[in-house]
Amino acid sequence: MSETCPNPPHPGPPGEKLPTAQSAVSAAVDVAQSFDPFEAHHYCSHINDDFRQCVIYDSNDVNAKLIGVEYIISAKLFHSLPEEEKKYWHSHVYEVKSGILVCPFGSLVPTAVADKAEGKVMEDLINTYGKTWHFWQVDRGDPLPFGPPQLMMAFTGDNQLSPNALKNRDERLNISTEHKRNARAQLRETYKCDPYADHWSHREDNMAYQCDMKLVEQKKIVQG
Repeated sequence: MSETCPNPPHPGPPGEKLPTAQSAVSAAVDVAQSFDPFEAHHYCSHINDDFRQCVIYDSNDVNAKLIGVEYIISAKLFHSLPEEEKKYWHSHVYEVKSGILVCPFGSLVPTAVADKAEGKVMEDLINTYGKTWHFWQVDRGDPLPFGPPQLMMAFTGDNQLSPNALKNRDERLNISTEHKRNARAQLRETYKCDPYADHWSHREDNMAYQCDMKLVEQKKIVQG
């Protein structure tokens, strides 16, 4: 289904050309992020080497709900953003190195093969920032996508995610968060995490930015 709008074409997001092999691998990978009481499964396409876009489901089952989107950009692009924009983005360093982010390859894939493929994905992600919107608050038990979208942030330290959530995830997927944490210990981010990202983790007032819907004047459609 398409809708015609009187908008001029735009050149697309900036970034370096993506190697063909990397594009093919990335399109096939499910990156799962654990929350409590649900998981967020990201299926991403690379537009170029500095920009990818992901659709997010609450599981990898056939009846999974489409709950949000995430835009992921390289550190190079992030550092070029205005400071006012950076507060809506989060880093991926902790989630990669802690083992919270995983690629569920399934029990038929040997562990060594899965670790190698997952390691490449995480090596790329550790040097990126994400901007995530959830449209369907499944953690509240909403039967439909109610209300305005919610800006999501990333975990930035230990004890922010329930140990039981990780334990249940590991048992269900037959993986070990501790094994992944140890395997990724050698990964190094090539940039210093920008202080304007992860805004909620720097605040002392327990506040965070969110959508505040309001009435605005509609744009007039000019009849040609």
